[in-house]
Amino acid sequence: MEYLLENEFLQAAVSSQGAELVSIRDKAAGRELMWQADAGVWGRHAPILFPYCGRLRGGAFTHRGVRYEGGQHGFARDMEHALVEKDEAHVSLCLEANVLTMEKFPFAFRLVNTYSLEGCSVVHHVQVENQSGEDMPFSFGYHPGFACPFDAAHGTQDYVLRFSSPQTPTVVEVDEASGLVTGGTHTLFENVTDIPLTDHLFDHDSICMKGLTADTLSLVETGTGRGISVDITGFPYVLVWSVKGPVRFVCIEPWHGLPDSAGATGEWLEKPATVHLAPDESWGTQLLSLIHISEPTRPERIS
Repeated sequence: MEYLLENEFLQAAVSSQGAELVSIRDKAAGRELMWQADAGVWGRHAPILFPYCGRLRGGAFTHRGVRYEGGQHGFARDMEHALVEKDEAHVSLCLEANVLTMEKFPFAFRLVNTYSLEGCSVVHHVQVENQSGEDMPFSFGYHPGFACPFDAAHGTQDYVLRFSSPQTPTVVEVDEASGLVTGGTHTLFENVTDIPLTDHLFDHDSICMKGLTADTLSLVETGTGRGISVDITGFPYVLVWSVKGPVRFVCIEPWHGLPDSAGATGEWLEKPATVHLAPDESWGTQLLSLIHISEPTRPERIS
């Protein structure tokens, strides 16, 4: 089921399947901002990644001697989430541990995704509760895909990925074939604000950055100033990704987590780059807004 949200500036839709944001329409410009999940290119819009990000070594992990099979990015993106509450510009959806999740992740949990329209922003707040009687390591990641170019009058060369302050990103190296972290790093650019978008930027898959101090990373149309900003404050890793070839969408992905390394033991309690949540504790993202839409004549972000 899709839940529709609307305010003065935006219309949005959130699916109960995966608690996924599937549409944001700019009402003034009359344009769709989200990638519309062409199955022949990439069949998703903005999946949530839980309880891990990326791939598991060998496609599985072990906990207390039991092996648990798992595909890329966990299972929450593929499961039905129950409605908690809904009003005109707000919806909250919940996934709780059940027989199916226990086959994939042996912890009792409650995952709540809340979407709100605030001015020109989509605020996406996440809360994870550990209802197990033991420490629960997990990862969480955002994976929103934005349609690019914004219209037929522009091409890839008209866009940049723009940090809110100069950055020297350190790239976490990931093996393209296996999707596993290699242990190596390198510097992408030094002291830059803009990364030019090209049709070859993602020839070797995603770019995973760490050590960022910027508040936001934006996809900006340089000639007009139109843009889409994603808050990245407090996230240890930020990825940018699209499929190979001509750019048709760009994903900006703040993550609390990483794929397994090539030498991972597979023991869940030994997995690095996870949030460790004690029994009966909760964890939540602290985003001002996940997505902020800017137009040359638009008001500034409502905070």
